[in-house]
Amino acid sequence: MPKLREGGSFVIMNLSPEKKIAGILVPLFALRGEDDLGIGDIGALREFIDWAAEIGFKLVQLLPINEIGADNSPYNAISAMAIEPTTVQLEPNSPEDLTAEDFEVALADVDLPALRSNGVKHRQVKKLKRRLLEIAFGNFSARANELRQSDFRKFCEEEAEWLHDYAFFRVLMEENDDSPAWNRWPAQHQSMARARNWLRDLPPDQQAAITDRQHFFCYVQWIAHQQWREIKSYAEERGVALMGDIPFGVSYHSADVFARPDEFVLDWSGGAPPEPYFKDDEFTQKWGQNWGIPLYHWDRMGSNNFEWWRVRVRAVRCIFHLFRIDHVLGFYRIYAFPWRPRKNKQFLPLDWPQMLAQTGGRAPHFVPRDDDTAENCEANKRDGEEYLRVALEEASATRVIGEDLGAVPNYVRPNLRLLGIAGFKIPQWEVRDGQVTPGGKYERLSVATYATHDHKPIRALWEEAFERPTTTSEQSRFDLAKIALFAGLDPNLDKVDFEKDFYPALMEALLKSNAWIAIIMITDLLARNYRFNVPGTTGSLNWTRRLQRSVAQLRSGPKERARMRLIGELLKKSGRK
Repeated sequence: MPKLREGGSFVIMNLSPEKKIAGILVPLFALRGEDDLGIGDIGALREFIDWAAEIGFKLVQLLPINEIGADNSPYNAISAMAIEPTTVQLEPNSPEDLTAEDFEVALADVDLPALRSNGVKHRQVKKLKRRLLEIAFGNFSARANELRQSDFRKFCEEEAEWLHDYAFFRVLMEENDDSPAWNRWPAQHQSMARARNWLRDLPPDQQAAITDRQHFFCYVQWIAHQQWREIKSYAEERGVALMGDIPFGVSYHSADVFARPDEFVLDWSGGAPPEPYFKDDEFTQKWGQNWGIPLYHWDRMGSNNFEWWRVRVRAVRCIFHLFRIDHVLGFYRIYAFPWRPRKNKQFLPLDWPQMLAQTGGRAPHFVPRDDDTAENCEANKRDGEEYLRVALEEASATRVIGEDLGAVPNYVRPNLRLLGIAGFKIPQWEVRDGQVTPGGKYERLSVATYATHDHKPIRALWEEAFERPTTTSEQSRFDLAKIALFAGLDPNLDKVDFEKDFYPALMEALLKSNAWIAIIMITDLLARNYRFNVPGTTGSLNWTRRLQRSVAQLRSGPKERARMRLIGELLKKSGRK
């Protein structure tokens, strides 16, 4: 287990389920640092770690940090290994290859206050950070000392299993209007073998330029990995663990699929079955969530000892103290669609026979098999356990969490507990025989939270239920009533004051539960009403929302200070501080 320094002595960071802890879930892009470039980055994360530690939290949970595509979703990244470049903190001398003069040149035509205002402007932010990283790479190539050059070469050698294919994929993206949609590239680029042949046929000067560009993308990853490993160590010093996230799937348009097409099933799209809870999206209620991720050829992955999964787990293990696997149910079986997400609107109005007529008789279903028979359930459980044991073996001492929400087969949660993987407890969903399960009856090997990045914050539920009626107000009142029962309040909340009565009670109930980890989403912690993503939709606000206040303002604001004093007292009272 990692060591941290307190008062000059070394102690052990205790991540054993025997010790209850609490954490905050926050998307990195949503943070506001004092000197950020329009998006939350490692610099803002350092400030946030300090703030969390001062309150008494022992964990900060982040969404996936892999390089995103045009939809900005961290769950649809263009690489399962590469780090998103905009997470890198860029300022004079960070990395070493940037000077104050470089910044002056790069920011000359940038309206920084406008870039920082409101939500993340991903296109502009990416362009600016790319410009700065290109300047840094130019400086590094021209004048870096031999020690740094040696460190860079060593990094490239150590990460060769994925890095070189990724860097070549990024060059091919640039050759094709920065699009990762490899299946729509010119024929000579549409496979790794053909693209390598194309490169060999180019004139020497063009080959040299492309090689240099590949080195640039490797350099960016080197800098990113350096900074993330440093922030991991910094968190340890503050007694805060960092919790990462591995999505179950990977984007169809990714370097991984491009480099290893035989290991993926490309004519089916993975997702989740119809979900009545998410009433914001009609398609999700009727057909389910079509994420567009390719399925896995598990047998082919097994033939090389699941090399790709092992590299993926190692990539997150070196940066985080523990990690969550999003949609862990997919290891057991996954719901699959015979059409890509871009056709969802076409299928929305169709009934089942009309849908079959459009797909040639292929229907959405669970793969490799449904759970309709005991034999199928046993086979799915056996498969899921085999694949998860691979991830656990590669994780080594790093703790693993499984996001086991949605339509959960009866065999999954007992199997996760057998494997030592902590599952999730959403209090308003933990209902048996019509009764809300008390927090004291939660399994210790679990993670309790009221919401993930996909859910409405509690303040938004409250406003819908009592202040701003909508079509989902009834559902919001129903959920709040269950939360009230969990918190020991009367479920009739019409005369309850949110700040004075409801907020303190629900926070105390979550923190005093028996769950190993209690996680509070940042919007719930701050009692804000905005959300970061609406599942199954491609709304313009998805993955762009930022906190209204910077970390420094959260630390100094009178209202926030009073709220955090309350939380600090509850953390201490619950034994999580």
